[in-house]
Formats: sequence, structure tokens, C-alpha cells
Amino acid sequence: MPKLWNETIASHRHAVREATLDAAATVITESGLAGVSMSKIAERTGIGRATLYKYFPDAEAILAAWHDRQITRHLQHLAQVRDRATGAGSRLEAVLGAYAQILTHHPTGAIVAGLHRGNHVEHAQHRLHEFVRALVTDAAQVGEVRDDVPADELTGYVLHAVTAAEGLDSPAAADRLVALILTGLAPQQGPRSPRPPSTDQTSKSAAAHH
Repeated sequence: MPKLWNETIASHRHAVREATLDAAATVITESGLAGVSMSKIAERTGIGRATLYKYFPDAEAILAAWHDRQITRHLQHLAQVRDRATGAGSRLEAVLGAYAQILTHHPTGAIVAGLHRGNHVEHAQHRLHEFVRALVTDAAQVGEVRDDVPADELTGYVLHAVTAAEGLDSPAAADRLVALILTGLAPQQGPRSPRPPSTDQTSKSAAAHH
């Protein structure tokens, strides 16, 4: 098959896929996650349902592809933000600030929660986790982030905490949220008092002496 013909087919498939995902985004905005159906998306795109089924087996697959596209676009934007900042701590702060603003204007938590837990969701979350973990690690290495907690744990804390931006209604509130998160990441100053043993630990210790 001629190369030009192959490129034309690939271009057409890409156009259909993008139109489908754009339609899904519109339906989500208007009707919520429950409103997404193959018939509604077919109506929005002007593509017949039979053709749509050649690209996606069901609405869940469309939502999964849409979510993956969102994560990819977010990471591309966050990478640009990272590259414009100077210094490990500044890069982390800039990325968290940008991500908080994304979540404020384009909340996706409810959508992700509504998707069946599958490989695509785990893969998307892993990509985001690895991106932020690299920033946390770099900042910890230069003393701008605490190093008494493993980077993976800190990253999990950061990503969970920043999702609170989805419930905020202003950029200023999102900035304050990021400031709180960064305070929690700051290196610990001076010696810390030992944590008191938990009730369970005390009981086990007492039992060991009997």
C-alpha cells in the first residue's frame, strides 16, 4: 500500500479519535460522567455508532482514552513550567502551583473515581507520580525539601494534598494551598522530640515483660 495512502488513513483515524475525545469532554462538562454514552458521543461527532465502535468498544474505553490524553497534556504543560524555573526548589514550587491551578479550573478527581480501576488509570497516575518524585528528589538533594522521609512517600503526600485544589474557587486559594504543602515539605529545623509510643506499642511492650 502506498506510503501516502497509509499516512492518509492514519491521519483520518487520528482525526476521528480526537473528535471523539473532544465530544466526550463536552458531554462530561454538560452532563457529568454518567451522561457519557456511545449514542451521545456519536451524535456530538456526527460519526455513526457503527463507525465509533470500530475505534472504541464502549464509553468506558473512550473515557479512559480521554483521561490519558488529559494527563499527557498536563504533563507537557508542567514540563514547560519546570523548564522555565531555576533551582530545584523553585521548579517544585512552580510545578505544584501550576498543577493546583489546573485542578482548580479542570477538576478530574470525580471522573477518575468513576472510572473502573484499570491499567490505564494506574499508568496515568504512575506517570504523574514519577514526574513529581523527580522534582522532590532533586529538591531534597540540595536541602530544600526534607530528607527524613522517603521521596516516594513525600510524593504521595504532595499529590493527595494538591487534589484539594479541586474544591477551591480562586487562584489565590490554590496558591495558599501550595504554600501549606511546601511548608510540610520544608526541612526540619533542629532536633525533634521523640514520638510517644502508641497504645498498641505500649501494650505489646508490657506483654513482653510478663
